[in-house]
Amino acid sequence: MRNVDLMIVGQLSLDINTDFGGRVERALGGAVLYSGFAADATGAKVAVLAKGNRSIADPVKAFASRPGIEVIPVDSATCTSISNTYHTADREKRTCKAISHIEPYRLEDIPEDVHSRIYHVAGLMAGDIGDELIEALSRRGEAAVDVQCLLRRDDGEQMAFYDWPEKKKYLPVITYLKTDAAEAEIMTGLTDRYAAARLLHEWGAKEVMITHNTEVILYDGETMYASPLKPRNLTGRTGRGDTTFAAYLSKRLHCGIEESLQYAAALVSLKMETPGPFRGSEKDVYAYMKEYYFEA
Repeated sequence: MRNVDLMIVGQLSLDINTDFGGRVERALGGAVLYSGFAADATGAKVAVLAKGNRSIADPVKAFASRPGIEVIPVDSATCTSISNTYHTADREKRTCKAISHIEPYRLEDIPEDVHSRIYHVAGLMAGDIGDELIEALSRRGEAAVDVQCLLRRDDGEQMAFYDWPEKKKYLPVITYLKTDAAEAEIMTGLTDRYAAARLLHEWGAKEVMITHNTEVILYDGETMYASPLKPRNLTGRTGRGDTTFAAYLSKRLHCGIEESLQYAAALVSLKMETPGPFRGSEKDVYAYMKEYYFEA
């Protein structure tokens, strides 16, 4: 039996991105990519369980620059591919269209010879990872879930977000829950993200993170924590939430909530200044915190 700190369950995506100026680029993306780099940089022992067609999106190549990450490919005849059209220069508004999907994850895809302290569910669309699989993972370790993969659905023309019908049944098995402000409103009907975090905790999730373009908050049932985002530019905006959540989970293995949240906010602020996943180190993050978070 091999032990890891964080097993990230999610696929790579072949993204076709059209920026605000009309420039088109093809690149590998997906929550697992941004999460894996952030967690590894934070010192966690990481395994990536990436499902897809390796001839189109090869996870071994995608993580080659991070030899500390154990890549466990799972074969699928198809892969996920998404078209992203950004309507603003800061990439806050975009239209996403699904071009293709992976075959859904199954319980048999989860290796029996690897045990993880946290199972980080980081799919991309509803149907990638089923509710029952999340429950099964929660019996093996702590379950961490980014709700994007439960709310985002392919409507044909473009992907749209809908509520999770089984949320009240399965939220109690989730230790760490991550949403963004818009997703939190869809799930709770509340525009106040602080109130939404409290309600999601009341429904069963133990630590609720909500990301926003100005801050990241976390509620544990007793205290509402918040840390601002302080990027100097937004050229690397894509992957903000994925990076924040993985950095928090990795730091949370050894630290308290407040320290973990501030570290995650600083890491993603630094990451947002450069396109692609975070390629820095813990030392870089703490230097950034010293300069921008601990100002006299």
